[in-house]
Amino acid sequence: MIKGIIDRFEEDIAVVEVNGEPQDFKKSIFPENAKPGDFVEIKDEQATILKDETEKRRKEIEKLMEELWED
Repeated sequence: MIKGIIDRFEEDIAVVEVNGEPQDFKKSIFPENAKPGDFVEIKDEQATILKDETEKRRKEIEKLMEELWED
């Protein structure tokens, strides 16, 4: 099992950051609604979006952005 964050899609490839390193996977193993920034789990040639983890990370990023713009 691999966990990572979708960085981008390039034609039929999905680039996923895994432990800070980009790895390429077939785009076809991802759900149609997958998008860059989604946290995913890849197991047995099937990717699943981890919605709770994705939302948690988005909130952390929003908080950091707000802190940057407050000063």
